[in-house]
Amino acid sequence: MALTSDILRGYTDTILLKCLSGGDSYGYQMVKEIARLSGGALQLKEPTLYTAFRRLTQDGLIDSYWGDEQSGARRRYYRLTDKGRERLHTDQQAWLETRQALDLLLLDGSGSSIE
Repeated sequence: MALTSDILRGYTDTILLKCLSGGDSYGYQMVKEIARLSGGALQLKEPTLYTAFRRLTQDGLIDSYWGDEQSGARRRYYRLTDKGRERLHTDQQAWLETRQALDLLLLDGSGSSIE
């Protein structure tokens, strides 16, 4: 089942920060990795991705640099800043609390839906 954009809207930045916590990357590679890790449930569109990159850069959570052209096409790489690592940690804690509250509301405690 594909995740709806309404559900994901608030988590796009955190997902990108998490991707970059494993090392520097570029847009297309991140889109492929997110799709792979989500089992195809999450497909980020380019406008969403690059809007998020601009926002994260303006907020000082990531920065970017041009990669080496010798390995093919010139790519803009993104990396997490120290401020970005702090935000990722905060967002992950908020996610755990949100998930716990939603589980209490939507599941019966055993992991199955309420009948």
